[in-house]
Amino acid sequence: MKLNFEDLIVFENDDYILINKPPYVASLDERTTDRGGQSILRLAKAYHPDAQLGHRLDKETSGILAIAKNPEAYRHLAMQFEHREVTKRYHAVTNGVHDFDGISVYLPISPIKDGTAVRIDREKGKVAETIFNTLQAFRTTTLVECMPITGRMHQIRVHLMCLKAPIVNDPTYGGEPVYLSDVKRKFNLKQGTKELPLIQRVALHAYSLTFTLLNGEEQTFIAPYPKDFGVLVKQLEKFS
Repeated sequence: MKLNFEDLIVFENDDYILINKPPYVASLDERTTDRGGQSILRLAKAYHPDAQLGHRLDKETSGILAIAKNPEAYRHLAMQFEHREVTKRYHAVTNGVHDFDGISVYLPISPIKDGTAVRIDREKGKVAETIFNTLQAFRTTTLVECMPITGRMHQIRVHLMCLKAPIVNDPTYGGEPVYLSDVKRKFNLKQGTKELPLIQRVALHAYSLTFTLLNGEEQTFIAPYPKDFGVLVKQLEKFS
Protein backbone atom coordinates (compact mmCIF):
# COMPACT_ATOMS: atom_id res chain seq x y z
CA MET A 1 0.00 0.00 0.00
CA LYS A 2 1.48 3.32 -1.08
CA LEU A 3 1.46 5.83 1.77
CA ASN A 4 0.77 9.51 1.27
CA PHE A 5 3.11 11.27 3.72
CA GLU A 6 0.91 14.37 3.97
CA ASP A 7 -1.97 12.22 5.27
CA LEU A 8 0.18 11.24 8.27
CA ILE A 9 0.96 14.79 9.43
CA VAL A 10 -0.62 15.92 12.72
CA PHE A 11 1.45 19.13 13.13
CA GLU A 12 3.93 21.11 11.05
CA ASN A 13 5.82 24.38 11.45
CA ASP A 14 9.11 25.72 10.05
CA ASP A 15 11.17 23.36 12.24
CA TYR A 16 9.23 20.16 12.88
CA ILE A 17 6.80 17.72 11.34
CA LEU A 18 4.87 15.46 13.74
CA ILE A 19 3.29 12.41 12.13
CA ASN A 20 1.09 9.52 13.21
CA LYS A 21 3.16 6.56 11.98
CA PRO A 22 1.07 3.65 10.74
CA PRO A 23 1.96 0.12 11.89
CA TYR A 24 4.11 -2.13 9.65
CA VAL A 25 6.21 0.75 8.28
CA ALA A 26 9.88 0.95 9.31
CA SER A 27 11.19 4.25 10.69
CA LEU A 28 14.52 3.91 8.84
CA ASP A 29 15.47 2.01 5.70
CA GLU A 30 15.81 -1.66 6.61
CA ARG A 31 18.91 -3.69 5.86
CA THR A 32 16.81 -6.28 4.08
CA THR A 33 14.98 -4.74 1.17
CA ASP A 34 11.48 -3.96 2.28
CA ARG A 35 8.87 -5.31 -0.10
CA GLY A 36 7.18 -1.92 -0.38
CA GLY A 37 10.52 -0.10 -0.24
CA GLN A 38 8.91 2.43 2.07
CA SER A 39 10.36 3.88 5.23
CA ILE A 40 9.28 6.95 7.17
CA LEU A 41 12.68 8.56 6.62
CA ARG A 42 12.47 8.05 2.85
CA LEU A 43 8.91 9.43 2.71
CA ALA A 44 9.92 12.40 4.91
CA LYS A 45 12.93 13.25 2.70
CA ALA A 46 10.76 13.15 -0.41
CA TYR A 47 8.47 15.66 1.32
CA HIS A 48 11.27 17.81 2.78
CA PRO A 49 14.88 17.10 1.63
CA ASP A 50 16.55 18.06 4.96
CA ALA A 51 14.23 15.90 7.11
CA GLN A 52 15.82 13.94 9.95
CA LEU A 53 14.03 11.62 12.37
CA GLY A 54 14.22 12.87 15.96
CA HIS A 55 13.74 9.31 17.30
CA ARG A 56 12.28 6.05 15.99
CA LEU A 57 9.48 3.58 16.59
CA ASP A 58 9.54 -0.19 16.04
CA LYS A 59 8.12 -1.25 12.70
CA GLU A 60 4.97 -2.75 14.27
CA THR A 61 4.42 0.18 16.65
CA SER A 62 2.10 2.96 15.51
CA GLY A 63 1.98 6.51 16.78
CA ILE A 64 3.55 9.91 17.20
CA LEU A 65 6.94 10.51 15.59
CA ALA A 66 8.90 13.78 15.47
CA ILE A 67 10.84 14.79 12.37
CA ALA A 68 13.19 17.78 12.27
CA LYS A 69 13.24 19.96 9.15
CA ASN A 70 16.65 21.57 9.74
CA PRO A 71 19.89 20.82 11.66
CA GLU A 72 19.15 23.35 14.43
CA ALA A 73 15.74 21.80 15.11
CA TYR A 74 17.31 18.31 15.11
CA ARG A 75 19.97 19.34 17.66
CA HIS A 76 17.38 21.10 19.83
CA LEU A 77 15.25 17.94 20.04
CA ALA A 78 18.25 15.59 20.37
CA MET A 79 19.47 17.54 23.43
CA GLN A 80 16.03 17.24 25.04
CA PHE A 81 16.05 13.48 24.48
CA GLU A 82 19.60 13.26 25.88
CA HIS A 83 18.63 15.20 29.03
CA ARG A 84 15.38 13.19 29.38
CA GLU A 85 13.27 16.30 29.00
CA VAL A 86 10.92 14.74 26.43
CA THR A 87 7.77 13.11 27.82
CA LYS A 88 6.69 10.04 25.87
CA ARG A 89 3.38 8.33 26.60
CA TYR A 90 2.52 5.02 25.00
CA HIS A 91 -0.70 3.04 25.28
CA ALA A 92 -0.48 -0.76 25.44
CA VAL A 93 -3.11 -3.45 25.82
CA THR A 94 -1.71 -6.14 28.12
CA ASN A 95 -2.75 -9.66 28.99
CA GLY A 96 -4.29 -10.00 32.47
CA VAL A 97 -6.07 -7.52 34.73
CA HIS A 98 -3.66 -5.10 36.44
CA ASP A 99 -3.92 -2.11 38.73
CA PHE A 100 -0.82 0.00 38.07
CA ASP A 101 -0.67 3.38 39.78
CA GLY A 102 2.65 5.05 38.98
CA ILE A 103 4.50 1.71 39.13
CA SER A 104 8.15 2.25 38.20
CA VAL A 105 10.21 -0.55 36.68
CA TYR A 106 13.93 0.18 36.94
CA LEU A 107 15.70 -2.80 35.37
CA PRO A 108 18.74 -2.73 33.05
CA ILE A 109 18.46 -4.12 29.54
CA SER A 110 20.88 -5.70 27.08
CA PRO A 111 20.34 -7.09 23.56
CA ILE A 112 20.22 -10.84 22.91
CA LYS A 113 20.48 -13.04 19.84
CA ASP A 114 21.13 -11.02 16.68
CA GLY A 115 19.96 -7.76 18.25
CA THR A 116 16.30 -8.45 17.48
CA ALA A 117 15.27 -8.82 21.16
CA VAL A 118 16.41 -7.78 24.63
CA ARG A 119 16.58 -9.20 28.14
CA ILE A 120 16.97 -7.94 31.69
CA ASP A 121 20.69 -8.00 32.49
CA ARG A 122 21.60 -6.72 35.95
CA GLU A 123 25.36 -7.05 35.31
CA LYS A 124 25.97 -5.72 31.81
CA GLY A 125 22.66 -4.10 30.91
CA LYS A 126 22.07 -0.39 30.30
CA VAL A 127 19.93 1.56 32.75
CA ALA A 128 16.24 1.50 31.78
CA GLU A 129 13.20 2.92 33.56
CA THR A 130 9.51 2.94 32.69
CA ILE A 131 6.48 4.18 34.65
CA PHE A 132 3.13 2.43 34.23
CA ASN A 133 -0.47 3.50 34.95
CA THR A 134 -3.68 1.54 34.38
CA LEU A 135 -6.04 3.51 32.14
CA GLN A 136 -8.82 0.91 31.91
CA ALA A 137 -9.19 -2.68 33.11
CA PHE A 138 -11.29 -5.10 31.07
CA ARG A 139 -12.32 -8.70 31.75
CA THR A 140 -9.05 -10.36 30.80
CA THR A 141 -6.88 -7.46 29.60
CA THR A 142 -5.79 -3.95 30.64
CA LEU A 143 -5.19 -0.69 28.76
CA VAL A 144 -1.95 0.66 30.25
CA GLU A 145 -0.20 4.03 29.90
CA CYS A 146 3.57 3.51 29.61
CA MET A 147 6.03 6.36 30.17
CA PRO A 148 9.59 5.38 29.24
CA ILE A 149 12.12 7.59 31.05
CA THR A 150 15.00 6.10 29.05
CA GLY A 151 14.82 5.07 25.40
CA ARG A 152 16.09 1.50 25.13
CA MET A 153 15.00 -0.91 22.42
CA HIS A 154 11.89 -2.94 23.42
CA GLN A 155 12.04 -1.35 26.87
CA ILE A 156 8.28 -1.12 27.42
CA ARG A 157 7.72 -4.65 26.15
CA VAL A 158 10.33 -6.34 28.38
CA HIS A 159 9.42 -4.24 31.44
CA LEU A 160 5.74 -5.20 31.11
CA MET A 161 6.79 -8.84 30.85
CA CYS A 162 8.59 -8.37 34.20
CA LEU A 163 5.28 -7.15 35.70
CA LYS A 164 3.59 -10.32 34.39
CA ALA A 165 1.61 -8.05 32.07
CA PRO A 166 2.99 -8.84 28.61
CA ILE A 167 1.58 -6.87 25.69
CA VAL A 168 -1.20 -8.58 23.75
CA ASN A 169 0.10 -10.39 20.67
CA ASP A 170 3.79 -9.96 21.62
CA PRO A 171 5.11 -13.56 21.49
CA THR A 172 8.73 -12.38 21.90
CA TYR A 173 7.94 -11.32 25.48
CA GLY A 174 5.17 -13.77 26.38
CA GLY A 175 2.16 -11.84 25.07
CA GLU A 176 -0.85 -13.87 23.91
CA PRO A 177 -3.28 -12.89 21.14
CA VAL A 178 -6.82 -11.85 22.11
CA TYR A 179 -9.83 -13.20 20.21
CA LEU A 180 -13.41 -11.95 20.16
CA SER A 181 -14.39 -15.38 21.54
CA ASP A 182 -12.27 -14.58 24.64
CA VAL A 183 -14.29 -11.48 25.47
CA LYS A 184 -17.74 -12.00 23.97
CA ARG A 185 -19.75 -14.43 26.06
CA LYS A 186 -22.02 -15.86 23.35
CA PHE A 187 -19.66 -15.96 20.45
CA ASN A 188 -20.38 -18.33 17.59
CA LEU A 189 -17.80 -18.75 14.86
CA LYS A 190 -19.21 -19.67 11.46
CA GLN A 191 -18.39 -23.24 10.60
CA GLY A 192 -15.32 -23.69 8.46
CA THR A 193 -13.90 -20.26 9.28
CA LYS A 194 -10.78 -19.55 11.30
CA GLU A 195 -10.97 -16.89 13.99
CA LEU A 196 -8.37 -14.14 13.72
CA PRO A 197 -6.98 -12.18 16.70
CA LEU A 198 -8.59 -8.77 17.38
CA ILE A 199 -5.20 -7.19 16.61
CA GLN A 200 -2.56 -8.88 14.48
CA ARG A 201 0.49 -7.03 15.80
CA VAL A 202 2.01 -6.05 19.13
CA ALA A 203 -0.73 -3.92 20.78
CA LEU A 204 1.46 -0.85 21.38
CA HIS A 205 0.78 2.74 20.25
CA ALA A 206 2.90 5.86 20.83
CA TYR A 207 0.10 8.12 22.03
CA SER A 208 1.78 11.46 22.77
CA LEU A 209 5.05 13.36 22.81
CA THR A 210 5.78 16.52 24.80
CA PHE A 211 8.82 18.68 24.09
CA THR A 212 9.89 22.31 23.76
CA LEU A 213 9.85 24.00 20.36
CA LEU A 214 12.65 26.35 19.26
CA ASN A 215 10.64 29.36 20.46
CA GLY A 216 10.73 27.95 24.01
CA GLU A 217 7.08 26.88 23.98
CA GLU A 218 6.34 23.41 25.40
CA GLN A 219 3.79 21.50 23.37
CA THR A 220 2.12 18.08 23.52
CA PHE A 221 1.37 16.26 20.28
CA ILE A 222 -1.20 13.44 20.23
CA ALA A 223 -1.59 10.64 17.70
CA PRO A 224 -5.13 9.17 17.60
CA TYR A 225 -5.36 5.37 17.63
CA PRO A 226 -5.02 3.71 14.23
CA LYS A 227 -7.92 1.56 13.10
CA ASP A 228 -6.67 -1.80 14.43
CA PHE A 229 -5.80 -0.49 17.92
CA GLY A 230 -9.04 1.50 18.10
CA VAL A 231 -11.13 -1.55 17.16
CA LEU A 232 -9.34 -3.65 19.80
CA VAL A 233 -10.04 -1.12 22.58
CA LYS A 234 -13.67 -0.63 21.45
CA GLN A 235 -14.38 -4.38 21.46
CA LEU A 236 -12.77 -4.79 24.90
CA GLU A 237 -14.86 -1.90 26.26
CA LYS A 238 -18.03 -3.24 24.69
CA PHE A 239 -17.76 -6.71 26.19
CA SER A 240 -16.02 -6.00 29.49
